[in-house]
Amino acid sequence: MSLKLELDFQYNTSIVKAWSALTDSNMLAKWVLPNDFKPEVGHRFQFRAEPNQYWDGVINGEVLVVDEASRLLSYSWAVGEEKHTVTWTVQELGEGKVNLHLEQTGFSNVPALEGARYGWTNWHGELAKMLAQ
Repeated sequence: MSLKLELDFQYNTSIVKAWSALTDSNMLAKWVLPNDFKPEVGHRFQFRAEPNQYWDGVINGEVLVVDEASRLLSYSWAVGEEKHTVTWTVQELGEGKVNLHLEQTGFSNVPALEGARYGWTNWHGELAKMLAQ
């Protein structure tokens, strides 16, 4: 069984700034985690958090799709035995608003899916602060 998480977030910002928040390593570090991300298909990268008793703090990824023209970004996301695909789509809504659509697929269980929902929702609070600057 493979479960899917879909979330939409709207921001008052430009589509260029929203795209940069997804593809620029320094910006990603401000709202997600420190990383060595590069928006290049095939690039392997890591997000790093403080390790704890349950997790080594490492999220391994590989960039799968970077389509700046259609504002589509996709990468793998692996933590332990859980291996997912994260896909972002940025859509201009007009009047200085954009929508970020997140689709994360490959969950093997509901607790992992709900943990991801919680994590992305918290990170988007940080993203909203960053985009408001």
